[in-house]
Amino acid sequence: MTTKLITPPQYEPVTLTQAKLQCRVEPAVTDDDALIALLISTARQRAEHELMRSLMRQTWEVALDDWGDGIELAYPPVLAIDSVKYIDTAGTEQTLAANQYSLDRDREPGWLVPAYGVTWPAVLDTPNAVRVRYRAGYSDDASEATQQAAVPAAIRHWILIQVASLYAHREQIVAGVSIAELPTRFVAGLLDRYRIYSLR
Repeated sequence: MTTKLITPPQYEPVTLTQAKLQCRVEPAVTDDDALIALLISTARQRAEHELMRSLMRQTWEVALDDWGDGIELAYPPVLAIDSVKYIDTAGTEQTLAANQYSLDRDREPGWLVPAYGVTWPAVLDTPNAVRVRYRAGYSDDASEATQQAAVPAAIRHWILIQVASLYAHREQIVAGVSIAELPTRFVAGLLDRYRIYSLR
């Protein structure tokens, strides 16, 4: 089974203005805006990796050789299924009708199963015969502000802390400087309740 990102998020969980405030950079000073924007994206990707979760709306595709009892959909929350495609025994790609499957949104990771009374169709014995494309994130709304507001405050706060830390210390090693950091348990703990642990 392989899961790959098809469409990355259009927006970030925190704004440039919020990040500059955290970094103690005056709003009118724009010299480092590109750098701070890059740090926001980096911190968001790190949070998603740590949590195994999608924060802002994005599209994923899982490919597998056969249906199995159900299909695990990584990087929840799963918002919607865009398509379920498979290669039939004649070698032709087919699209499964939406009434033939059911999405368990409450389970994390998400879980796709046949609809009640439905049996998965037979597939060709070939790698990646089944492909499920789906949207994930905390909100399916097109609005940047709505998507940002849907991300839990603790996760957004963690991202802001990471951005400010990376902005203040741009090298991996800072020679001759004593750096005090927030207690690791506090910063890491901001993410703990949102971590996903795969069933596999």
